[in-house]
Amino acid sequence: MAEKPGATSARKLYLPLPDERIARYPLADRAASKLLRYRAGEITAHGFTEIEDQLPAEALLVYNDTKVIPARMAFFRPTGARIELFLLKPLPADSPMEQAMAETKEAHWSCMIGNARKWKAEEILQMDLEIAGRTVRVEARRGRKEDSDVFFTWSEPLPFVQIVEAMGQVPLPPYLNRAAEESDRQRYQTVFSRSAGAVAAPTAGLHFTPEILAALQAKGLQMAELTLHVGAGTFQPVKEQQVMHHAMHSEQIVVQRETVQQLMRHAGPVIPVGTTSMRSLESLYWLGVKLLKGQCAARYFHIEKLYPYTEEEVRFSRQEAFAAIDAFMKVEQLEQLTGETSIMLMPGYRFRVCDALITNFHQPGSTLILLVAAFIGEDWRKVYDFALAQDFRFLSYGDSSLLWRNAPA
Repeated sequence: MAEKPGATSARKLYLPLPDERIARYPLADRAASKLLRYRAGEITAHGFTEIEDQLPAEALLVYNDTKVIPARMAFFRPTGARIELFLLKPLPADSPMEQAMAETKEAHWSCMIGNARKWKAEEILQMDLEIAGRTVRVEARRGRKEDSDVFFTWSEPLPFVQIVEAMGQVPLPPYLNRAAEESDRQRYQTVFSRSAGAVAAPTAGLHFTPEILAALQAKGLQMAELTLHVGAGTFQPVKEQQVMHHAMHSEQIVVQRETVQQLMRHAGPVIPVGTTSMRSLESLYWLGVKLLKGQCAARYFHIEKLYPYTEEEVRFSRQEAFAAIDAFMKVEQLEQLTGETSIMLMPGYRFRVCDALITNFHQPGSTLILLVAAFIGEDWRKVYDFALAQDFRFLSYGDSSLLWRNAPA
């Protein structure tokens, strides 16, 4: 019997994770990590370079091409007090990330503000940067003091992404418990990252190299890309007694019509690289359902946290859902669709798109553990116990797994 959605207790998401098992630095070679394979209850250990042998030729591999921005920006008051601005997302909420990063005069962002009590309401913070031989003055001022929004302006007509790259630091996950180093700018990115806007890496993709991708394509696997700009909320632990009450974060999705058509036409297994790709794919299915049911007509869509659980039994196929999105894009003359998702994938959810998942080993008590538990059931504990016993490395810079979906009972 499938578990009732939301019935999982938060305490079921925890298991001991010794501090020494957290990989605080990446391996010298991206592809040198281990790979755990789980299928139909069987667990085996491999090297990541064997991923080609573990994936069927008829599969469609879907990866997230988001690029981590150095989102920690530090300003200093005349007194010397340090004010850190952690970029969360552009404002207003439906602002496309691509457009926000291309702004050349001013930018308006929701931020976490470190040492906020020392930043006076009307005070303008300043920083001079050297960019391409030019001195650029960057200024920041607050919105209303009780809010967390910040207005940025700068003196030269450069895209905001260049300002961020010149000024910011890589926002490593808090559980790494170390300051970012210069090498993290390259290693905390996937080789296919290109769409700037994430504040955390889609870490399942960190193991891939151009050589591995080429070998998979030579075998016959198809590749598709989409974008989910990973937000800081991904690190928030689930503290509610019932997981469905967790305040789920929202993240922006961008998908090209070409990808929608690939998903519409593909008959074989669909395998996301990472939980972010999985959240995107399952969210897009529900966008298709909304379109089929006449519940969505906006160009900027939103999939609510519990939308899949509030609908009556839905029998639309994957192909029907993506065909509806393709038809909508055709009518609206869109080659790219942007929206956001707060979807919560938890035990009791029936997966509509994804057949397997490539992912790292996640932090106990997180929504990512919840997603894995939804995908393979209580066997997630066996997987993690095996990984601990076999000396796998955990979290963002850790090892990888290939998990095949357990069909619902």
